[in-house]
Amino acid sequence: MKGAQHRRLVEALCTSVLLGSASAVPAQDFPTRPIRMIIPFSAGGATDTPGRILAQKLSDTLGHQVVVDNRPGAGSTIGADLAAKAQPDGHTLLLTATPLVISASLYKKLPYDPINAFAPITQIGSAPNVLVIHPSLPANSVQELTVLARAQPGKIDYASSGNGSAQHLFGALFLSMAKINMMHIPYKGSGPATADLLGGQVKVGFPGIALALPHHKAGRLRALAVTTAQRSPQMPDVPSIAEAGVPGYDATLWHGLLVPRGTPGAIIAKLNREITRLLQTREVQTAFTNTGTDAVASTPEAFGAFVKAEHDKWGRVIREIGLQIQ
Repeated sequence: MKGAQHRRLVEALCTSVLLGSASAVPAQDFPTRPIRMIIPFSAGGATDTPGRILAQKLSDTLGHQVVVDNRPGAGSTIGADLAAKAQPDGHTLLLTATPLVISASLYKKLPYDPINAFAPITQIGSAPNVLVIHPSLPANSVQELTVLARAQPGKIDYASSGNGSAQHLFGALFLSMAKINMMHIPYKGSGPATADLLGGQVKVGFPGIALALPHHKAGRLRALAVTTAQRSPQMPDVPSIAEAGVPGYDATLWHGLLVPRGTPGAIIAKLNREITRLLQTREVQTAFTNTGTDAVASTPEAFGAFVKAEHDKWGRVIREIGLQIQ
């Protein structure tokens, strides 16, 4: 009896060692084919632009192409759901942003768990959005805009890239804290929202700085403030919303990479190592800066803790404002 138990124990230990060796093989050989980087936002937007910069550099580093797959819609939930259900082998990445945690509280039901369906790799960037208005609107400051909105409650429209997007929530937070009422007009992505802003069909918006900056410089849109607590180095002449008359306002658009939960830790470690190395190069940092984004590198553990803190923060905001989407 003891002999049989001993044999079973030895067999179990051997199986464990073999499985451990087998699990290490994918990390050593990874990647074995092109990598899909799902970006749950429209092409050319605030997350897509730095994502494409990183995808190109990562293709060279890993020796396999990193293919960007834009899957916009429903506050980033369409692309996130696709990534959550992908094979957890490192060949599918989710490059997401603040809407990942916004959607967790904004939508009644999601087909995935925004926190537990993914494993973090690293944050890659941080940037402000910008409160902009069409030049036809007679306001030159945040205070003038709030006075105008109070005089015409619900008559001024503000555009966003969709329900549950960062633009939506950054705008809703501004309305709540400034105690004004404007009509929210959701679009299917940053591109169409910006197009109608430029055409004057809607008068107010909160686009990412990469979209806002060239139009501000050209006079096609008027930038009144940035959403972050501090001014942006890319727009030093533009105050923060908090500085311009809404104390305590602070909303940052962060970008980060995740993989489906269950992806081997060794693969996550390899991706983190290669991506953070790229983020620390002058070339990538300059390219990010040109899009209005600050390159940020972190450990998987630190990024996971950050995502959880952002989830809790925006959950409180959404409950306080009383927003929900079916």
